[in-house]
Amino acid sequence: MADPLIVSLSLDPTSQDRFDWQRRQHFPPGRTVIGAHVTLFHALPGGEVDAILADLVDVACAQKPFDVLVTEVISLGRGAAYRLRSQELAAVHAEMATRWRGWLTPQDRQPFRPHVTVQNKADPQMVAATLAALRAGFVPFSVRGLGLSVWRYVGGPWSPVVTVPFSAGAPGEVADAVGRGG
Repeated sequence: MADPLIVSLSLDPTSQDRFDWQRRQHFPPGRTVIGAHVTLFHALPGGEVDAILADLVDVACAQKPFDVLVTEVISLGRGAAYRLRSQELAAVHAEMATRWRGWLTPQDRQPFRPHVTVQNKADPQMVAATLAALRAGFVPFSVRGLGLSVWRYVGGPWSPVVTVPFSAGAPGEVADAVGRGG
């Protein structure tokens, strides 16, 4: 049985670096095995990788890169995250959820609440301090969604499969990105 697949939003490098830095600062030591990410789907069937990649190419070919608003710092109970909002991101997620309806786990059938986790599995005092620090002077800002990344879940770490860039009107570029030719 193939390892499950995860789909995340690929962000612009500056924003990715910013979130990765904050994750390194706030995650409990030894608990982070992956960088910051915006998960769209948590566990798709690994044996369906070809169909999943074909769908991602279709979706990416129809979508230009877009801005995503980082609206607030939120509590995750035992962690902290940034809440995200984007009509384009919601539409991309809805399109893929429709295509993959039969493969979605109960977690992936939940309402889509995009966020970037910068702390998780921390004790309550650490969480309170992190929330206070992140909220101090927080002003909403935008990041750029550039594409969709597919990962294999390998028991903790994620192994990259491919990143499919958004490129409305340039399907050859997207197909080349996933090794399917033009």
